[in-house]
Order: sequence, then structure tokens, then C-alpha cells
Amino acid sequence: MRSWTPIVVATTLALAAGPAAMAATGDATTGTKATGTKATGTAAHATVAGSTATGAAASFAAGAKVNCAKVKCIALTFDDGPGRYTSKLLDVLRRHHTKVTFFLVGGQVVKYPSVARKMARAGHEIGDHTYDHPHLPSLPDDDIRDELTRTQDVIEKATGRSPDLMRPPYGDTDERVGGIAAELGLSQILWNGSSRDWELRDTAAITKKVLGLAKRDRVVLMHDVWPETVKAMPKILTTLEKKGYHVVPVTALLRGRSLTAGELYPMGGWK
Repeated sequence: MRSWTPIVVATTLALAAGPAAMAATGDATTGTKATGTKATGTAAHATVAGSTATGAAASFAAGAKVNCAKVKCIALTFDDGPGRYTSKLLDVLRRHHTKVTFFLVGGQVVKYPSVARKMARAGHEIGDHTYDHPHLPSLPDDDIRDELTRTQDVIEKATGRSPDLMRPPYGDTDERVGGIAAELGLSQILWNGSSRDWELRDTAAITKKVLGLAKRDRVVLMHDVWPETVKAMPKILTTLEKKGYHVVPVTALLRGRSLTAGELYPMGGWK
């Protein structure tokens, strides 16, 4: 992956209109609805491999038990998978009793459906990262919808549930992308700290970078497609634990608040 400078627009949806206005009426062609606010928590139920997942906000048992208003939380998020190293990462997370958020590329889910299923069974939070990883603002409206809905469909086929979070590739979004995300019932998740693992490609350097980013309520961008990142995770998790941090899925940072469809979080993204 190349290093990009994203153009993240503090949109009218996020700043001026307020939460209620960020939601739209839905897209009948996809079967996804957003009627004022998006469905979270116990509003949606999906069966995954014999167990019941109760919406994205309640799908991660460990994260749901952490009160980020009372303890130091940090969200580690992983993009571009699933890939050949993701299963190893899932094993590391299991040993540390840790839940995180994965933003999946649709084409990768088609290649590794069993890994996406393993993710869901483990209770990790899963979001949409488009099908082909394009710069969304450069696409026509219908192509943006196609990138998102195709990915929703393959994730639902693999895991039994459709995501209600999306992360625009490269953090590149604008008011038009946000409006289409709102139509599809998707909140937009950005980040405010980057591991730069695609650039560093060194386990020790990635470890140092992530630990240097540690701050309460930070959302850190990482990638499970790089082996050096996966190798760095045991030390990262152990050190964060020793420093009193609770690693949680990104929506646990909201302290019970639900994101609206199309909303940007964290505001401002990364610079």
C-alpha cells in the first residue's frame, strides 16, 4: 500500500445537520434500511455458526463489558483483510482475550470466507472496507453504492450478519460519500493514529510506533495483511495491558452512544 494524504471533509452531515439528519431512508435495491437512525444493539439478530449475534454494538462480549468512561480504552482497527496472516492474528487476540474491529475488503472475503467466519465467531467487530479498495470520491454515485453493497453482501454470506460500519479506503471521503453511506445504513469510521505499518514493514518499528500512539480513546489504523504487524501484536498487547489500557472494538469508545448512518467517527479523521 502506498502512503496517501486523505481529503477528509468535515461534512454538513456530521457538523451542521446533527445526528438525526445524518440518516437517510434506505436503498430498496440492497434490502438495507436506515430510517432516522441505524439499527444497533438488540435491534438486529443474526445467527453465526450456531450462536446468536445481537447487532454490531453487542457482538463483542469482552469489549461490551468494558466501561470506557471509567477505564483507559484504545481501539486497534485492522484494514484490508482477511488475508493469509489474519488467522494468526485472531489466535493472538484470543490468547489475550481481546476484541478489535476489522474492516474487510470484499474481494478478500471471497478469497478467505472461512477467516471472516472465524472473525465473527470470535466476536470481533466487522466493518465494510469496499470491494476493490478505491478512492470513493473519484467514483460515480452508483459505483460507490456497488463497492459498499457488494462488500456487505459477501460479508453477510460469510459471517451471517451485514455490517453497519464502513471505513473509506485511504480515509478518503466527502459529503457525497457520506450521503451514500447514510442511504445504506453505514457509519463512517476513520482513525486518529496510524501505525504506518505498510510503510515501516518492520516488527520492532511497528511496535514502537503503535505504543507511541497510545492515548485514551485513540483509534489506531493497522493492517492484518502484513506479517510484521501480526508479529508485533503480542508485545503491543502485553505492553498496553501493563500500562492499564483496555483494547476494545471502536464502538466501545462511544460509551453506549449509537452512531447514526453516515456519521463520521472520530471527527476530523487523521491529518
